[in-house]
Amino acid sequence: MSTSPLNVLFVCTHNSARSILAEGLMNHLGAGRFRGFSAGSCPSGRVNPLALATLESLGVSTTGMHSKSWNTFTAPDAPRLDLVITVCDAAANESCPVLPGSPATVHWGCADPSAIDGDVEAQRGAFAETARLISDRIQRLL
Repeated sequence: MSTSPLNVLFVCTHNSARSILAEGLMNHLGAGRFRGFSAGSCPSGRVNPLALATLESLGVSTTGMHSKSWNTFTAPDAPRLDLVITVCDAAANESCPVLPGSPATVHWGCADPSAIDGDVEAQRGAFAETARLISDRIQRLL
């Protein structure tokens, strides 16, 4: 039996909020059995500061997190992926690049917390709720 962790890629359009939350939570909750990554179909090039603040408030490391393209995972030196999870409806409806190893795919639709209008407290609440939803799903998967 292999002791290598299962590699899970979380995808959303901009790789700035939902997929970043999922990457951090998977690495935290997966306890070495699962390894999380994230990417976007059209990455924004920046991570939403509220995504990082939400993870940090949960005691999750944000070291090295950055917005990147899903094409990063088609490179010869990319990690072998076991599972790809889309976390936004737009990314789920796009044609993913061919990823080595033919990973399984699943869709976990989540509302975009960065699309919430309102004051900072409302926005923080939206990020916290999205993190809770993703955390619940990850814990079921684990």
